[in-house]
Amino acid sequence: MEIRPLHYFITVANELSFTRAAEKLHIAQPAISMSIKKLEHDLGVQLFHRHDRKISLTDEGHVLYEHGKRLLQQADETELAMKELSGLSAGEVRVGIPSMLGSYYFPPILMAFRHRYPNLTLQVIEGGTWKLQQMLENGDIDLSVIVAEMPSDSLETRALLKEQMLVTVPQDHPFVALDSIPPELFFKEELVMFKEGYFHRRVIDRLAQQQGIKPNFGFETNLIPLIKSIVKNGFGISTLLGMVIEEDDGLVTRPFSEEVWLDINIAWRKDGYLSRANQAFLEFVIQESEQQK
Repeated sequence: MEIRPLHYFITVANELSFTRAAEKLHIAQPAISMSIKKLEHDLGVQLFHRHDRKISLTDEGHVLYEHGKRLLQQADETELAMKELSGLSAGEVRVGIPSMLGSYYFPPILMAFRHRYPNLTLQVIEGGTWKLQQMLENGDIDLSVIVAEMPSDSLETRALLKEQMLVTVPQDHPFVALDSIPPELFFKEELVMFKEGYFHRRVIDRLAQQQGIKPNFGFETNLIPLIKSIVKNGFGISTLLGMVIEEDDGLVTRPFSEEVWLDINIAWRKDGYLSRANQAFLEFVIQESEQQK
């Protein structure tokens, strides 16, 4: 099977439109249609249901889609491996980092890496840890920082750091007088939380489920400065990692009565190819995290 028709098929399947696929691939639509028809003829199956101007995958199309994604990923990794063997001096690192860690833990590491490897391109993708893990498993990124609650069997991981989740309140809040905060008291407050899909939110959702409580989310935002501002001005309380709190924030933190610790790992696919650029980044991040312990 040739790679190009398979690439066309995957693009059409993603877009569910020959027109949008042609625009994305920068080729004429008839060329894509002819390629898909030939692919269907060669395989002896129909890949798309065609009705009016809409299309959808047949059962056979779904099977080819899953296998085809893996084949294209392996083809890309093979091409990259061959380029590196031929002496490619440049490279690209695609790493996913959750926003809280990306804003407060990783900037010095990323800048130090760029200083050591100025010829490498560093692409940082921000998102919720669960979305990033899915992107990693799908081959959309090469490395990702994840919270190691339930890592997928398809991933290899290395521990980077362990961080405590802290209840965060304004300086005049009654919680300041307490040494630790029981979950039942915490959930009586109006909360300022990250949106679903972020480890910050997932931890709180799990705690609420354990308590049999429905949380009162007054604000939902992924913007950490906004979270801190809302809390400081008394419009809710939150939970943040200790690394996020600075002396001039006007905030006070307390641990939960049963402390909540997060294991932060860096992960990559077990069956994936790590380029020399990605290997260099992985080794650099692990080394930096060990020096900071």
